[in-house]
Amino acid sequence: MSLSLVELEAVVREAGQVALAYFRDLKNTAIHKKNPRDFVTAADLAVEAYLQAVLTEKYPQYGFWGEESGQSANQASRWIVDPIDGTHSFARGQYFWSISVALEIDGELMAGAVYAPALDDYYTAAKGQGAFKNGQAITVSAEASLADAMVATGFACLRAYLTDNNLARFGRIAQQTTGQRRFGSAAMDLCLVADGQVDAFWEQELNLYDVAAGALIVLEAGGTVTDFQGNPGVFPKQILATNGKVLADILALM
Repeated sequence: MSLSLVELEAVVREAGQVALAYFRDLKNTAIHKKNPRDFVTAADLAVEAYLQAVLTEKYPQYGFWGEESGQSANQASRWIVDPIDGTHSFARGQYFWSISVALEIDGELMAGAVYAPALDDYYTAAKGQGAFKNGQAITVSAEASLADAMVATGFACLRAYLTDNNLARFGRIAQQTTGQRRFGSAAMDLCLVADGQVDAFWEQELNLYDVAAGALIVLEAGGTVTDFQGNPGVFPKQILATNGKVLADILALM
């Protein structure tokens, strides 16, 4: 069975309802630490279990890679899933968390969906078909001046206690830009670049399931996705997404 974006949206939105049931009852939602700075909740596990069961039933030709359950046997063509990107935000009752689902075939991202249930914003893209938010086409911003730009970042690197931890990089870029945001969900950050709400986003030490869907959405919205040296591609350990117009200036500060 070939992929239907309409069917995918129905599946991801239903997964959002699973997540919202826990979100509305956080006091009774089990929350554990995978390590001192990384959380997993009962909602993460339930959403991933739902997506794995439904996507595997509907599309048995594709393998599955979920943040919580790991990789299935078939990884040549696979779903790449982060059940709740921004778990810490979710656990604190904040709205900036999302469900991220991407389809990768032979190493190429073919479709992606990022859904923010608490905001009811659904972003999607398919290779060569553009990017959309709640059914409306979106594009990156036209901002060409880094001095007037709004940027977003994150600090996943701090969870690993890395010396190269983005703090100095953030300081350099913050001084050269007008607005800085830290939303707490890389998948959503990428969608905000695609939607023109921010002009660039960077982060380091992420995983492919954090960024796969969002990266495709940025590219289909006309943006760029590179590493910190400007090499095009999806590099979770060093990901930089921009509207293209501020790329050169922000690369100089990486």
